[in-house]
Amino acid sequence: MTTALSKLHHQVDYLAQQAEQFDNAKWFAKNRYIQAQPSLFDRTVFATKSLQLTDYVDEIKVTLTALPEPQKRHAYAFALEKIATQIEAVIKVLKSTSVWAKENKAHYPKKAKAYRTAVKKVIQSSQELYQELSQNHEFERRLIEMVELRKAQLNSANPTQTHALNQEILTLHARLGRCRKAISATEEKIQLAEKQQTR
Repeated sequence: MTTALSKLHHQVDYLAQQAEQFDNAKWFAKNRYIQAQPSLFDRTVFATKSLQLTDYVDEIKVTLTALPEPQKRHAYAFALEKIATQIEAVIKVLKSTSVWAKENKAHYPKKAKAYRTAVKKVIQSSQELYQELSQNHEFERRLIEMVELRKAQLNSANPTQTHALNQEILTLHARLGRCRKAISATEEKIQLAEKQQTR
């Protein structure tokens, strides 16, 4: 997750450089229609109102640094999807000039797709961690139930059955120990990812 999110941050930084070059070139200076507009984008895409592309990339940066905590999966995924939509909108404006498109063809042949792929990796890696944790908790619950069932069976077991049941209980406790280690390991991964995200 950390690697995917870090890559997305780097890509947005690169996009900021491109937006700054775009603004400095004053592509909209002679376009009366654009100059008459209060904003470059629809309000459903950006809250920002400006004719400077860098202002919109700044909004993306703010959203990216203030992402909801990964455990709030729906809000987290929604925020990342919005970022992907905003990035694609900015790229669409950048590609409206043949100069930008030509300069970036070799460097980023499928720029918009690259950004969306980066966003998807962040979402998927986050979801995978929580799915892994959920599955491990479910295994833990089942193993505890199996231990309790074997213990209940001991009350009416004969000596031979008692020995077999005790062996099963020991085996289940060993599995339970491994399961709890896996839970702790996944929780550590999540904590590390969240620390990286808030930096």
